[in-house]
Amino acid sequence: MHLLIPYAYCHQEACRQAFHRLTLPKLRQLLTRLQADPAADTDGGDEWTLSPPHERVQARALGLPSGDGLIPWAAWQTLQTPPQQLAPLASHDAWGFLSPCHWQAGMDRLTMQGPDLPELNEAESRALMGTLAEFMQQDGIALHFDRPDRWRVHGELLRELPSASLDRVLGQDLAPWTAPDSGSAAWRRLQSELQMLLYAHPANDERAARGAPIINSVWLHGTGSLPAQSSQAIKADSTLIVAEQLRAKALAQDWPAWGCAWQELDATVCADLLAQALRGDTVRLTLCGQRQARSWVAQNPTLTRRFKALFGAAPDLTPLDKL
Repeated sequence: MHLLIPYAYCHQEACRQAFHRLTLPKLRQLLTRLQADPAADTDGGDEWTLSPPHERVQARALGLPSGDGLIPWAAWQTLQTPPQQLAPLASHDAWGFLSPCHWQAGMDRLTMQGPDLPELNEAESRALMGTLAEFMQQDGIALHFDRPDRWRVHGELLRELPSASLDRVLGQDLAPWTAPDSGSAAWRRLQSELQMLLYAHPANDERAARGAPIINSVWLHGTGSLPAQSSQAIKADSTLIVAEQLRAKALAQDWPAWGCAWQELDATVCADLLAQALRGDTVRLTLCGQRQARSWVAQNPTLTRRFKALFGAAPDLTPLDKL
C-alpha cells in the first residue's frame, strides 16, 4: 500500500499554527516505524512550480511524463476513454483540459473561482463550449465535452505548452501565473479572445440575471502527450491510495476545518497503514506540501529501532516543515 497525502502541510502562518496544535498519534507512530526512503526520486521545488508535488508523485507512480507543467493528465484520461467515443483521435496526440471559471478583480489582486461554480449545469456548459469550440477551430484546436466543469481540448499547440495546475491557482493571486512571460504568446492571445467571447455570451446574461457568477475566463491545464510506444503499457498503480480529504479545505484556506480533516485522516487511513506496517506488510507513506514531497517506507527494524518504537518518545513532526 502506498498512501499519498496531498496538502499535508502549508507554509502560511495560520496553517503552521493549526498543524502544530494537532496530535496525530497514528502518523507519529508511522514515522517511528518507517524510515525516509533514500531511493526515492529527489522531489525538490518551491510553490512556483507549475505542477504541485502530489501531481509529480502521482505521475511517477503511473509511469507518466513528469516535466513541470507537462504532466499529460488529459492525454492520460483519453487513454482510459473507449476508442469509439473519440475516434480517430489517439491518446498520444496533444491534449489538455480547459476549465470554465470566474475571475474576480479585487482592490489589489485578481483571483479565480471555480471549477465548482454554482449552477453550472451540463446544458449551460455545452452552450458555452460550443461557442468557444467554433472559434478555436481556426487555430486547429478541437474541444470535446468531458463534464460541466471541464472540457478536453486537442491540438498540436498543447504538445509542448506547459500549464499551471488548477491546484496552483484556485483562490490565489493570478498575477504570477498570467504574467506576460508565462506560457506561449499564441495561447495568451487565444485566451484573451475567448474571454471576450464569454463576456458577450447569452448564458452569462442569464447567470448575471439570477445572481450567479458569470463564466468570464477559462484555465488551461493537464497539457502534453503520451509517448506513442508507451500508451498501452501505462496502467494505474493499484497500490496507490490518494487521500483527498485535505485538498478542498487547504484551497479554501479554512485551516480549522483542515485540522479536523487531518485528525480524521489520522484515525482512518493512517491507522490502516500503521496496522499493515505492524503486520509486516510492505507500505509506503508520501506526504506532500506546496513545495516538496517526502516518502517513508517499511524496513526490517534493528534492535535499537524496535526499542525506540516501543519505549522511545514519539517523534515530532518537524520533517513536515520541509514540505
